[in-house]
Amino acid sequence: MTIIVTGGAGFIGSNFVYYMLDKYNNYRIVCVDSLTYAGNLSTLEKALKSPKFKFYKTDICDREAIYKIFEDEKPNVVVNFAAESHVDRSIENPEVFLRTNILGTQVLMDACRKYGIDRYHQVSTDEVYGDLPLDRPELFFTEETPIHPSSPYSASKASADLLGLAYYRTYGLPITISRCSNNYGAYQFPEKLIPLMILKALEEKPLTIYGSGEHIRDWLYVEDHCKAIDLIIHKGRVGEVYNIGGHNEVANIDVVKLICKKLGKNEKLITHVADRKGHDIRYAIDPTKIYNELGWLPETKFADGIEKTINWYLENRGWWEAVISNEYQNFYEKYIKTDKF
Repeated sequence: MTIIVTGGAGFIGSNFVYYMLDKYNNYRIVCVDSLTYAGNLSTLEKALKSPKFKFYKTDICDREAIYKIFEDEKPNVVVNFAAESHVDRSIENPEVFLRTNILGTQVLMDACRKYGIDRYHQVSTDEVYGDLPLDRPELFFTEETPIHPSSPYSASKASADLLGLAYYRTYGLPITISRCSNNYGAYQFPEKLIPLMILKALEEKPLTIYGSGEHIRDWLYVEDHCKAIDLIIHKGRVGEVYNIGGHNEVANIDVVKLICKKLGKNEKLITHVADRKGHDIRYAIDPTKIYNELGWLPETKFADGIEKTINWYLENRGWWEAVISNEYQNFYEKYIKTDKF
């Protein structure tokens, strides 16, 4: 079995690479990543030493290069994590999000059609559904919830989902789609809330929070997410969408306060700033479908997951210091001698 993992040098993609390498002795993992600012090849340093792993520095929008990889590697499964994913960046520069998240997805699916694969899996987000009100805690996103994105980022992901479902209906592409809640864990780029607050707290810097901080997210530990995708690509029904949620709804302000408590920092570091444009209020996923069909449930409670995450950042200072200094971007030049490992 050969699996192409696009965006495998990013946060969730790299965790998935390690999860699959550890679990399956007879699987080859081919990682494709263009190594934009959030792609960190040093994250995959251990994987690069494995004979079961190969890396290509390639943009998924480069049709010729992607076709060549498919022709050479003959993948059975493709899992597409590759995406521009930071909402604030999408508000400032929507074009790059549309290019990567929509056109890049199209190139991958065209390659799957041309060279034949058993499964194409599109990793999406619960943000395609928009948001839920704070005063209706009984409401959750299901797979039947209408798509109603709020930002250029979520609109681009919703577009990719719809394009994938159209390829399934029109061409019979064997696709599955998963929509996950907010992930957290090891190797997350420190522009996202949890790693950003951990690192700022360690340096006694202001912990800036949008608005009142009452925005609620459903937090999913990244390893639980990897397990869900593993199940979907092996046992999920073709043409179906599966929601993956953590059953861990926590307000942003409470996340930051918990980080302060775990690190022994004063909550006076917390600073409120003007709210983000179009900021979604609440995300909450109902994962009943994936539980009923595949038996998946999140295993990690937020209190346990956040402690493991904080400890990881404390124990891997060299990793995030390299990210902050941009030194991580030199890793590729230091270790690469050809266009693939």
